[in-house]
Amino acid sequence: MPRFLDDAAAAKLLAAARQDPDPFARLAIEILARTGMRRSEMLGLTIDAVVQIGSAYWLRVPVGKMHIDRYVPLHPQLKTLLDDWLLHRPEGLRSNPLFTDHARPVNASRIEAAVRKAAERAGLGRVTPHQLRHNLATQAINRGMSLEAIASLLGHKSLSMMRVYARIADRTVADEYFAVSEKVEALYDAPRQLPADAEGTEMAKLRREMHRRMLGNGYCARPVEMDCHFESICESCTFFVTTIEFRPTLERQRDDAAAKGQVAREQIFDGLLSRLNGEAS
Repeated sequence: MPRFLDDAAAAKLLAAARQDPDPFARLAIEILARTGMRRSEMLGLTIDAVVQIGSAYWLRVPVGKMHIDRYVPLHPQLKTLLDDWLLHRPEGLRSNPLFTDHARPVNASRIEAAVRKAAERAGLGRVTPHQLRHNLATQAINRGMSLEAIASLLGHKSLSMMRVYARIADRTVADEYFAVSEKVEALYDAPRQLPADAEGTEMAKLRREMHRRMLGNGYCARPVEMDCHFESICESCTFFVTTIEFRPTLERQRDDAAAKGQVAREQIFDGLLSRLNGEAS
């Protein structure tokens, strides 16, 4: 069975990678974690790998000698990192590989070292680049992504490997169930000391967190350690309308974006507040 990281460990790894002073190390871990690419596929990317199809950006992954490419959806944050990498590419460099160091293609050991160092800083022990591929598949299937879609994303030509991930998902559910079952059973044996409508501090905290994460048809399961590129998506929509009574909330959201260094998100709320101030005057 493939080894993978749980959500908390994956979030710690990404957080540690983002603190690495080496831009290649940061980019390499983001690519592996967000796309599920093989190490060799990442090293085979070319400078024209980022392509736009419609309004979205994709990463073109060449496959084999016949160049039967597959396209991987490109997360906006990853698109920004790739743009910055290309922006700092030495001028006049004729080498076709996307990842080069001193005009020579980056080798596999650089990726291995980047993942190893990030895992050490996160206190996770040994983590390999291929584990991030397994991790993406496990995260996706645990959140309802179909086996066919995952197979297409990872470049599997058969569903045999997907059945392995399905077994991992089943095992994850079982592990989580047995981890809490003893605590649940203890509730049945405990004497009744609280009224039925009483709510403890931890339950109240959990309820507030769930309300904060609720969406129109579900809720967000993103680990709290990870930023979200879409957390201000509604405010940037042309149909978004706000009024003066929401100014305190908008100010808190603007201050939160500033504290996190999210310049684009901060500008969104600054624009909304400026518009409100203009309407009020």
